[in-house]
Amino acid sequence: MAGQVIVLNGSPRAGKSSIATAIQESFPGVWMNVGLDTFKNATPEKFQPGIGLRPGGERPDLEPLVMSLYLAMYESIAAHTRRGVNVVADTTHHDSYSRPLNVLAACASIVADVPVLFVGVRCPIDVVMQRRIATWGSGYEADGSIPPPVLRWQEAVHRSWTYDMEVDSSRATPKECATAISDHLATGQPGTAFKNLAGVHAARPESTSH
Repeated sequence: MAGQVIVLNGSPRAGKSSIATAIQESFPGVWMNVGLDTFKNATPEKFQPGIGLRPGGERPDLEPLVMSLYLAMYESIAAHTRRGVNVVADTTHHDSYSRPLNVLAACASIVADVPVLFVGVRCPIDVVMQRRIATWGSGYEADGSIPPPVLRWQEAVHRSWTYDMEVDSSRATPKECATAISDHLATGQPGTAFKNLAGVHAARPESTSH
């Protein structure tokens, strides 16, 4: 039996990694975290931010690598699940590159034959800013405004897809978010968001190039 996949998608500092850890600690069975941080941390410095390239189309030279790394990540996810290992992946999917790359649809086609629950991790921008300051010491602009890259993340990361479910990490602890996800899985209702995305990818003439 294939393992279950949970894809947590949200902006940086939305709480995805903490929820992933709560899933690993509280869910039965083995849950491997095969997500963005794993791949980003393994990327050579000269290719950073690699898979974590932010919205805005600022580094078109890195975009082919971003596509390759995302496809490799999902191929790794698929390999785990076909061995019966469960996977939780924290991601920051968006499609605001210098041109549309349709990364997520291509990735969805790789795991089209395994169960995937696509979870949107929401967090208000004021809480994101508090967490950024606490983690990195970086905060507001000199005039008190929110930095444009942070605004782009907040808008782009949820703009282009429909989720199977959503959680709000400002209103619930990581453990509570994990429990909500567990409760959803317990209903037996299959995730359909990724299958729909895979169908979109299959319908594109260029989909055979990946």
